[in-house]
Amino acid sequence: MCAINGFNFKDEELVRKMNKATSHRGPDGTGIFCDDEISLGHNRLSIIDLSDAASQPMMSFDGRQVIVFNGEIYNFKELKNELGDYPFKTNSDTEVILAAYQRWGKDCVKRFNGIFAFAIWDKVKKELFIARDNIGVKPLYYYFENRKFIFSSEIKAILKHNVPRVIDLNSFNIYLRTLYVPSPLTMFKDIKKISPGSYLILSKNGLKSNHFWDSKGDLPQKRSQKEVREAVFKSVKSQLISDRPLGVYLSGGIDSSVILDSVKKFTDNIDTFSVGFDLEDNEEREKFNADFNLARKTSEFYSTRHHEVLVSAKDVWRNLERAIWHLDEPVSNPTIIPMISLSRFAKEKVAVVLSGDGGDEIFGGYERYQLSLLQDYYQKIPKIFRKLLKLFPKLKKLGVEKYIDRLALFMFQKDDLLKEVVRSDYFNRYPYEFFEENYLNKINGQNFSDLLMKIDRKTWLVDEDLLRADKMGMANGLEVRVPLLDKNLVEFSENIPFSQKINLSNAKIILKQAFSGRIPDYLLKQPKRGWFSPGAKWLRRPEVLSKAREVLLPNYYKPTKEMFDWRKIEEILENHISGKKYNLTIIWTILTFQIWAKKYRMIIPNVQ
Repeated sequence: MCAINGFNFKDEELVRKMNKATSHRGPDGTGIFCDDEISLGHNRLSIIDLSDAASQPMMSFDGRQVIVFNGEIYNFKELKNELGDYPFKTNSDTEVILAAYQRWGKDCVKRFNGIFAFAIWDKVKKELFIARDNIGVKPLYYYFENRKFIFSSEIKAILKHNVPRVIDLNSFNIYLRTLYVPSPLTMFKDIKKISPGSYLILSKNGLKSNHFWDSKGDLPQKRSQKEVREAVFKSVKSQLISDRPLGVYLSGGIDSSVILDSVKKFTDNIDTFSVGFDLEDNEEREKFNADFNLARKTSEFYSTRHHEVLVSAKDVWRNLERAIWHLDEPVSNPTIIPMISLSRFAKEKVAVVLSGDGGDEIFGGYERYQLSLLQDYYQKIPKIFRKLLKLFPKLKKLGVEKYIDRLALFMFQKDDLLKEVVRSDYFNRYPYEFFEENYLNKINGQNFSDLLMKIDRKTWLVDEDLLRADKMGMANGLEVRVPLLDKNLVEFSENIPFSQKINLSNAKIILKQAFSGRIPDYLLKQPKRGWFSPGAKWLRRPEVLSKAREVLLPNYYKPTKEMFDWRKIEEILENHISGKKYNLTIIWTILTFQIWAKKYRMIIPNVQ
């Protein structure tokens, strides 16, 4: 894991500034390459081949290409054997990318299995090739205006070029609904994300983009428990490659326990890491640390060296402001606080961790998939009976027929509440247009519940979950790997029949069956809790509430003053503090946005 930076003109001082802005991602070294038409920068976190020879920017053996690379190519040894005629000088996966590019050109990306963001400058062609991994584990941003092209692993480095800091109001409205901004958008009007499984080519002819991967569209094929188990084992084994100490994030849930079980198959030398919450109330402590306590029990079952860290209310504000800075754009989720704390803690012992992220999205772990399935069944009931069922208030939601409305039901904050706090000039329905145009316009009779999982994998997983994991890990120079999102495993899982994943009474069926008898039985009997933090409780603590009140005032950051109804926000906050109504989500959404807008000195576009 590293940081990559660059632009299409020569300026050594400017690329050094970009490297400095992203130095947390690569604390083990820094380097630059410049010629008349390119400047490339790199911050190194040494994981594979720790020698100086593997430093970056790295040049091909013939001096024609130069690369900056962030990530890991898990199948680099197999590719290296295939590319045996290339005169390799290192044992790094970086050099394998260069060799693969020389052999296969832009199609090299189709052969990589890994998590990556890289840029290759071809001195002869005067062409820049820049690509992002299949799933979107590694972030990659760019700015392109008036033939000026800038890219980086993080937005804060692009801003060293004095790029306009204007908020994109369409992205702002998506954020209000979903609590994050999906690719290719960012909250910055002029900065974009390269979409997962895509590459860009910058040449004298301009900038061209291409999508090189999506999961295979084969017909579903029923899979055995053994096939699923072996597929997970294979993925985990490939991701154990490292020349630095490696550990496992252990949450107490099924996914991280499956990862730990798989790691145990290949090694007994395991460090595990968990984060819990230091709360005064015994009942609340037990509630919010249920998974934390399960993780401890599971670590004992597998005989790992287990390490624990606790987060208390006094840690919240310092970590919150730092985490929001590292996110680059707002992601409204209180778990960023324990995440950044856990990564800092884990970095003291290891340089790499394996995480269970992605299991819910590819094997069907969320309750919304079951609720959507129930809606599918409901839609098959004759309309005359559906009218009768609508007499029961709890069943009214089942009558949502349009797919975009069903998606909004599961994934959007409610417009009625948002209209109360956001001024009408800044509020629009673009989020509905975005998701309908990009994900719902070509369903062709596909099962919506199955499609919902794919939408989650392409949007929420990438730009909320994985973005949080990457940015919170790299804030402390810690590499986070996600074996359940191995390219081959994702392709394998998406061709498993929906019925083997979810029914009305159970979720993640085939994964549970595959590891039944291996992971402890008590894990399989646990209810689905998800990973959450006591944000609602923290807001009621004086050390957090006093700071939150300051942020939720009209003059906290004057450019955002006209965007919100501050009296209504104060009312919503007071109702939450008094316990009259649970309002954490909307409060945290605005709180996060305000802190971010001020830290990044954002400009609000004129809406008159």
